[in-house]
Amino acid sequence: MAEIKSTMEMVLERAARMAAGASDQESNEDLEKLGMRMAADFLNETEKSLIDALLKQPADRQVAVRAGMAKTLLRNIVLPRDKDLVESGAKALQGLLELGQSAGELTSICAEMQQLLGHYSQHKEQLKQQLESAIRAQLEQKAAQRGKAAGQVTMNPAMHPQYQEEWSRMLTDLNTQYNQALDQRKKMIQERLAP
Repeated sequence: MAEIKSTMEMVLERAARMAAGASDQESNEDLEKLGMRMAADFLNETEKSLIDALLKQPADRQVAVRAGMAKTLLRNIVLPRDKDLVESGAKALQGLLELGQSAGELTSICAEMQQLLGHYSQHKEQLKQQLESAIRAQLEQKAAQRGKAAGQVTMNPAMHPQYQEEWSRMLTDLNTQYNQALDQRKKMIQERLAP
């Protein structure tokens, strides 16, 4: 019977250790969620300073809160498909710089991300213009073969079925390329802000 008791005690002790470990993990998750909410408030401009909000937390909680803040900010840096995404990405980059207290390496990574986002818009527009020119040239060539003058082609290249297929393929390739570059930099930032 003594063996059973000691085994039972061992099981209970192990369960207590597991419960203690789980509560630590849960509290870290709760702290990360708190940091995520604080960063969301910053992005929505209800919180003015991330670093002030972070420093209001006890020192033993700051690492987990900072990790949550970084996650939310990094999630808001995406390829700029519209004006709102450009603005939220810029605000998120500003928050990352504040959170990292403008450390030199972090500043250069954020600058690279800003450049990538700017280049993406330019690259996308260039590809679109090149595709429109190529489709227009095809339409004019077909019209010339039918005996029409080049100036008589009135179809908008963007309305051509081939345009939609080709544009979709080109945009997918472009997005993949730029998302990979952004993800690399996001990972570097994550490692510096929330090791």
